[in-house]
Amino acid sequence: MTFSAIRLPPGTSLRPGRGGLDRLSIDTDACAGEIHLHGAHVTGWQPRGSAPVIWMSGHSAFAPGKPIRGGVPVCFPWFGPHPSDPSQPPHGFARLSAWTLGRVERGADGAVAVTLSLRTDSQSHPWPHRCLLTLRATFGRYLALELAVRNVGETPCVVQEALHTYFSVGDIRQASVEGLAGATFVDKLRGGERFVQDAAPIRFSGETDRVYLDTPAAATIVDPALGRRIVIEKQGSRSTVVWNPWIAKAKAMPDFGDDEWTSMLCVETANVLDDALTLAPGGEHCMQARIRVDPAPD
Repeated sequence: MTFSAIRLPPGTSLRPGRGGLDRLSIDTDACAGEIHLHGAHVTGWQPRGSAPVIWMSGHSAFAPGKPIRGGVPVCFPWFGPHPSDPSQPPHGFARLSAWTLGRVERGADGAVAVTLSLRTDSQSHPWPHRCLLTLRATFGRYLALELAVRNVGETPCVVQEALHTYFSVGDIRQASVEGLAGATFVDKLRGGERFVQDAAPIRFSGETDRVYLDTPAAATIVDPALGRRIVIEKQGSRSTVVWNPWIAKAKAMPDFGDDEWTSMLCVETANVLDDALTLAPGGEHCMQARIRVDPAPD
C-alpha cells in the first residue's frame, strides 16, 4: 500500500522525520504521539496534561540499518545476543526492518490506532522461518500495544519477543517498581543466576538487568519525582524485563548520553528465555501491553 492510498484521520500526519525516516505523528485532544515505520518503533506518547511517558535518547541514531535508542523497540525473533552467531544484531532484526503501514483509524473516543506489518523470509532476514508480524499501537489517554506473530511457514519455529519499552522517570534513584513480588528472576549481571523477588518494591542503586519469568502480572513504576505512577498491564506475556544501564554502561554506549541514565527505566512486556514461544505452522500468538498514567496518591 502506498502512502497516498492511506486515509489519515484528523490529528495525524505522515512525513519524514530525523534522518529522513518516515514517521506518523499524532496530535489530538487526548495525547501527542509518534511512531516510525523503521522498526514499527513508537517514539513518543504523552497524554494531555502529563509529562512525556516514553523516553528517547538525545543521542539516538535515526538511520536505516541502525536501532533507534529509546521508545518501544520491537525485539524479535531473539532477545539479547543471537544464540549462535554474534555477528547478528542484538534483539533480532524486526527493530531494524522497514515495516509496512496499513490502517490508521480514529475511534469514537478520539484514540488513534495505527497498524503496521512485517513479513520475514530467509532472503531478506537472517532467520530460516516465515512469519507475519502485525503491530497495532493505539494512542489516546492510554497507550495500547499489540504484537501478533503468525507462523506462515511449513515448520515449527521458536521465537522470543519483547516490547522493549523505555519510560521517562524524574530520577531513577527515587523510582521503584511494584507488582513483581514472588517472581523468579534471571539476574544477567550475576551470571544468569536465579533469585526470587522479595515483597519490597524494586529499587535502583546501580546497573540493573533482570528477566522476571512466568509472571503475567501488571507492573507499576512509582515515580515520586514526577508525582505519578505508570501502570503496565499485559496479556499474552509471561516475562517482564527491568533494565537501567547506570553510569558505566551509559558512558560505553555511543547512542546513549553519559547522564541520561538518571531519567529512564525499561519495563518490558516480553516472552523470553524460559517463556519463549513455539509456533506450529499456522499458529499465532498475540502479546498486549496497556499503559496508563495515574497520579501519585496523596
